[in-house]
Amino acid sequence: MKCPICKKEVRFGAPLMPFCSERCRLIDLGNWSDETYRIPVEQAAPKEEAESDE
Repeated sequence: MKCPICKKEVRFGAPLMPFCSERCRLIDLGNWSDETYRIPVEQAAPKEEAESDE
């Protein structure tokens, strides 16, 4: 298996699997917190607001 950050080989059962090191694990965590990873979604059409103040 390869580390998703640096692509180095990681042996099965390694303590930080799927990462090769603590550094790569923290880089991945930072990517999640910075919202670098996103799931694409289709935008819904905006709803028209009902005119209820009349």
